[in-house]
Amino acid sequence: MPLALLALTISAFAIGTTEFVIVGLIPTIAADLGVSLPSAGLLVSLYALGVAVGAPVLTALTGRLPRKTLLLSLMALFTLGNLLAWLSPGYETLVAARILTGLAHGVFFSIGSTIATGLVPKEKAASAIATMFSGLTVALVTGVPLGTFIGQHFGWRATFLAVAALGVVAILGSLVFVPRKLAHNAPASLRQQLGVLQQPRLLLVYAMTAVGYGGTFVAFTYLAPMLQQITGLQASAVGLVMLAYGVSVAVGNIWGGKLADRKGPVGALKLIFALLALVLLVLTFTASNPWLMVLTVLAWGAVAFGNVAGLQVYVVQQAERFAPQAIDVASGLNIAAFNLGIALGAWGGGVVVDGIGLQHTPWIGALVVLGALGLTLLSGRLDARDPAPTRTTSGTAYAGGH
Repeated sequence: MPLALLALTISAFAIGTTEFVIVGLIPTIAADLGVSLPSAGLLVSLYALGVAVGAPVLTALTGRLPRKTLLLSLMALFTLGNLLAWLSPGYETLVAARILTGLAHGVFFSIGSTIATGLVPKEKAASAIATMFSGLTVALVTGVPLGTFIGQHFGWRATFLAVAALGVVAILGSLVFVPRKLAHNAPASLRQQLGVLQQPRLLLVYAMTAVGYGGTFVAFTYLAPMLQQITGLQASAVGLVMLAYGVSVAVGNIWGGKLADRKGPVGALKLIFALLALVLLVLTFTASNPWLMVLTVLAWGAVAFGNVAGLQVYVVQQAERFAPQAIDVASGLNIAAFNLGIALGAWGGGVVVDGIGLQHTPWIGALVVLGALGLTLLSGRLDARDPAPTRTTSGTAYAGGH
């Protein structure tokens, strides 16, 4: 592995950790800052909103900057955002820190693939992208539970200090090893991106992505409070459950990709959305039993992100039909849809917690996921009614959905 690619992978690991570690720390942050669980949950929403807005808008605005300069600037912004979170005296400062890091996240993954492919021969381009994005999967398996452990034993601020230290390592690695001159094409303008959003069939796929992940995050945002308040686990056990969840997600990513290859993206998505809705419904009834809860969380991890490959391949297929001049733009906007779903789901979960209680988030999340299943069925019927011309379709999907 080129050392420059390793630096990008470390960056992806740090970014993935800071995005999802907040889920394990929500009860700790809420208690320490004296805010409600829904207010703490907004830290998930606002970060994801920063990603959703930052990816298309800032990528277009920074198109003329040299790639290395932009990469180092983004990781500096990311590191400063985490240092601000570490130093934050109150809730409002922490909110600002999360938005800043979300903006850096969105642009990093927009340019990361092109930088990674520029570091290796053409025949190794897909492997380079997969290597960089493996940092996200590793973050879910190790970074999030370790960050949760640090936050519960040394205070939640220490977690953000540790992630900032990772950011410094990533900056130094990129500064030393990433070449100064990297060829790049100008990214899509905002006008081109808006043109893609005028295609109804692509909007349908974006809706599937946003609604599907929205349903997951109605409940997932409040997993740590559920484990402590409903299941009755000690705070120290939350990190272990997050570790089990992360391992399950990694396995589910691989399974979901193979399923999409075998059944086609629509066939795979129908099955995965149906299983996800079922698991969330079951979680409503198993949450009060520690062993059943852990088993359900394992099943949840296996299907929660298993639809990433199917959604990414499907959006590329639809773009080839309806926006062939902007396939990369269409694929990138699906990542924005993913984060928009996280933002809305986390916010909706907070409304549920505030209104009728924490224990109702899983079954309401299941109803939302059923909406994504309905959209998938509709899209499949539209495909059958208007089949695409016969041709070979290829697309690159990656674990983590970012």
